[in-house]
Amino acid sequence: MQQHRIIVLGAGYAGAIAAGRVAKRLRREDVTVTLVNAAPDFVERVRMHQLAAGQDLKPRPFTEMFAGTGVELKVGRVTAVDVDRKAVTVESPDGEEELAYDSLVYALGSAWNTQGVPGAAEHAHEIASRPGALRLRDRLAALAPGQPVLIVGGGLTGLEAATEFAEARPDLDIALAARGGLGDWLSPKGRAHVRKVFARLGITVHENTAVAEVGAGHVTTAEGTSFPAAVTVWTTGFAVHPLAAATALETSTSGQIVVDATMRSVSHPDVYAIGDAALVAGPGGKPLRMSCASGVPTAWQAADALAARLTGTKIPSTPLRYFNQCVSLGRKDGLIQYVTADDRAVRAALTGRLAAVYKELVCKGAAWGVANPTTGLPTRRRPVAISALSSPVEAAER
Repeated sequence: MQQHRIIVLGAGYAGAIAAGRVAKRLRREDVTVTLVNAAPDFVERVRMHQLAAGQDLKPRPFTEMFAGTGVELKVGRVTAVDVDRKAVTVESPDGEEELAYDSLVYALGSAWNTQGVPGAAEHAHEIASRPGALRLRDRLAALAPGQPVLIVGGGLTGLEAATEFAEARPDLDIALAARGGLGDWLSPKGRAHVRKVFARLGITVHENTAVAEVGAGHVTTAEGTSFPAAVTVWTTGFAVHPLAAATALETSTSGQIVVDATMRSVSHPDVYAIGDAALVAGPGGKPLRMSCASGVPTAWQAADALAARLTGTKIPSTPLRYFNQCVSLGRKDGLIQYVTADDRAVRAALTGRLAAVYKELVCKGAAWGVANPTTGLPTRRRPVAISALSSPVEAAER
């Protein structure tokens, strides 16, 4: 019998974990697991603000992380997905190649979102990717003391970037522009702590400020006010990879793939979508936000559901809920905002040095989870059912 071909597209937190986890659930003689990614090593996306601030990150090559797992890495950029023919096109230094699959796990993730603001793409910097963070790193390093740096976006990424840069370069004039109030989604204790840290680091805050245009050396607000910015850093959210919307997959208006509770596409049962690429209903039907905290449990669910369907065993259910929001505020301070299952802040929050240690452990744990996708639990490689090898779609629909 032909081996069941599983292809995972994208090796961020979600894709890398899913590839390793499904490989550990199934016998190697029954399946092949191919992980397609543009880079040969794992990128800790939650640390891109640190990279931009001049810190060096630990290299994590996939050849080491997946050694002995049975996951085959193919380095290349995915340029097309044909879900009707069940094939993906990959472009690498060796040329273009088409890969056929029986089951596909789509985890191409997201990139920065300019929100259509004029000049943002041309003049602003992003830290949603490693190339973007490295470009910003070089630009910040070239700035003379006293030059203004403006972070646009008051979400988690904006808070982390502003404090990281202010701590690393206290000689620069760091400012943050937030559409609402500073940390307005946090608890009173969380908001107070963020304000305290921003004041200590000398960060200027422009609250209730919408940036309408980005120029070379300045930004203009919706009210017509101009702020100087030798460097503008754009942190206003994420946009999903556009490839899914160009396929026959059912997608949302955001371009995310619509999935069921097991992360399987509602239109194509041999495709699973995870992480930022998927429109996933969380507690109360509220869509999960794009984050590592959302991506990891969706990867667990998809990998376990796929393995269960192929082996004819019961499909497990992974709780999709939130517990806290972890924010680094420089290297020695932080905020752990505890939240409800659907991500609303509660009164409790952990702050200061202990919160910074907590956040660092979370970051290290996330990277560890890629190399240990079953979270250290004992695993049993199960045989794939003969029906799945002979008729993958029929098996997926059982």
